[in-house]
Amino acid sequence: MPFIASQGSRIYYRLEGRPDLPLIVLVHALGTDHGLWDPQMPALLRYFQVLRLDVRGHGASDAPAADYTIEQLAGDVLAAVDAARREQFAYCGLSLGGMIGQWLAANAPGRLTHLVLANTSPRVADPSLFEGRRRTALEGGMSALAGAVMPRFFSARSLAPESAAAASARTTLLATNPTGYAGCCAAIRDMDHIKLLARIRVPTLVISGDHDVSTPWSGHGEVLANAIAGARSVLLPAAHLSNLERPSAFTAALLDFLLPAASDPLAAGFTIRRQMLGDSHVDRAVANTTGFTYDFQDLITRYAWGTVWTRPGLDSRIRRLLVLAITAALGRSEEFRLHVHTGLANELETVDLEEVLMQVAIYAGVPAANSAFRIASDEGAR
Repeated sequence: MPFIASQGSRIYYRLEGRPDLPLIVLVHALGTDHGLWDPQMPALLRYFQVLRLDVRGHGASDAPAADYTIEQLAGDVLAAVDAARREQFAYCGLSLGGMIGQWLAANAPGRLTHLVLANTSPRVADPSLFEGRRRTALEGGMSALAGAVMPRFFSARSLAPESAAAASARTTLLATNPTGYAGCCAAIRDMDHIKLLARIRVPTLVISGDHDVSTPWSGHGEVLANAIAGARSVLLPAAHLSNLERPSAFTAALLDFLLPAASDPLAAGFTIRRQMLGDSHVDRAVANTTGFTYDFQDLITRYAWGTVWTRPGLDSRIRRLLVLAITAALGRSEEFRLHVHTGLANELETVDLEEVLMQVAIYAGVPAANSAFRIASDEGAR
């Protein structure tokens, strides 16, 4: 397991993805661990190398018996980034992770390229709340806190009946070291970043939850968005752990902020078209283009491939399956055959085609599925 030594403690970190891509650092909330970000990982790894860590006092990191500070926790983050041998990085933090992000953006501005502050605040309204949590953790353990914390983590929609995400979060909360939890409660209790916000110049996105009673938009997210120059904001229909309760919407907001818009949709379209259909197909299409078909080829490359297929909300595998379902249902046999052939040559398996075509049989009719099964078999599906 990868650990780094930071300020007298061992900090666990996890580095995933291609090292030639930009780095994004994800830092979790109080009472969770690096697994908080699991729903975002498949999408992020298409565009970034991702570094996650367990904040001091959480997960596999050490939990020294002491009051921690936000500055100390930020130092642990920088130590992990240094271990990854990266100078600059995008940063996304939720709750406590967002508090750490504010400190980093104000005090190490040259290292951050982007800042995402989710369900967080520059200052807690009632520091005594976290002093009370600190004492409860030390005196009664994490089970004494779960009843109060879980309704803040999730809205009633996710707790009754308890969703899989909520159940996993509860398990992680109960497994958190009470001493480490208490140390981080002290860091939040003592934090006041109001005066730091004017120093933040990195591009910033503030994400809040409409049902977040811990750090609501009013008095928390709103303060961040108004005080940080040029900050953008997004409100999601979620409670405190918005990335778990609304994972797709959270990821979409994150990628919309982090990824630059394609400056040339035509060039982007040719790139993704080659990735999905292969060089030989695209080369043949280009060679066969005439004055009569030029505008049509430009249209499909620029808009179908360069505008729709490059949207980050769905990965290429899901888009392939959607194309297969639609073309089979509509009887577009030539297009269906092309996407079966290129899909099986890349990321699809026969079982994927079978599941899609069973859906087609039910919702578009047996004749459509029968024709599609025959074409798929011709193209090597077994």
